[in-house]
Amino acid sequence: MVSRKEINVPEYYQRYVDQAGDDDLQKAFKKNSKQLKKLLKHIPGKKHDYAYAAGKWTIRELLQHVVDAERVFVIRALWFTRKDPSPLPGFEENIWAAASNARERKWDDLVKEFFSLRAANVLFFQSLNDDQLRQTGIASGNTFNVAGLGFITVGHVAHHMNVLKERYLNKGKKEKKEAALPLGDSSNKKDKAKKKAKDLTIA
Repeated sequence: MVSRKEINVPEYYQRYVDQAGDDDLQKAFKKNSKQLKKLLKHIPGKKHDYAYAAGKWTIRELLQHVVDAERVFVIRALWFTRKDPSPLPGFEENIWAAASNARERKWDDLVKEFFSLRAANVLFFQSLNDDQLRQTGIASGNTFNVAGLGFITVGHVAHHMNVLKERYLNKGKKEKKEAALPLGDSSNKKDKAKKKAKDLTIA
């Protein structure tokens, strides 16, 4: 198994890797899934459609984004392990969110969808050997390896758990600088100037 210490990812995504929680990918997935399940269980129904500010996603919409991002990261990993040389595009998170119809979805269905997807993704990464985990490809104008995408997948969820706690549920005593970033990479002008393509959302 390729350790977190062995991977290289584009600078923008390092913050997700840093939040993955463990240097072993399978352990990171297990811990992350357990933490998210516990957090979602304790969000009251009256909060599901709450947004902490005008123009921000509701918790329901944020969960839909987490589901979508999980799919995107892992399809990239699958693409690269199958050695398809075609570069993959980025995705505009706000366009996806607007088209997702998340506001009409049942909370329990979203939760079930995420954990069904996560279970399949864990099995997918378990099936890969070290050569496959080191396989690289291009997405949104950046080079990733498969193991890196695994840690990004976990860390992206961890990031949004922190956002939920600090901005939506007011569990944090002090907001982290990262959680204070505006919605979407596209709003972060400094990062945009450094990157060729924008990608996932910072709620």
